Amino acid sequence: MSPRRNRPYRADKLDPRPEGDRHGLERTESWQGEEWVMRPVAGSVGKTYRCPGCDQEIPPGVGHVVAWPEYGGVDDRRHWHRACWNARDRRSAKLQRSRNAPRH
Repeated sequence: MSPRRNRPYRADKLDPRPEGDRHGLERTESWQGEEWVMRPVAGSVGKTYRCPGCDQEIPPGVGHVVAWPEYGGVDDRRHWHRACWNARDRRSAKLQRSRNAPRH
């Protein structure tokens, strides 16, 4: 049996997804009076994020949600736990840390 060959994706092949839907599960949701683009991700390798919903860390390799305002830029992206994103109307970071407070 010969090994599997990985062939690069050819752009001229028929793509069943509509134009602009290159990430599959990306969708738009309304929150706080504006439209937010939400994309579930499987997890990062070696990078820790802080969830704005619960103010806890999202360790590397943990699946989560990336969300940003529809007309926002790269700096507006936020990484949320899936449960925190689903409960975002009930769960927001109400506690403001001081400069000296520990970040855990």
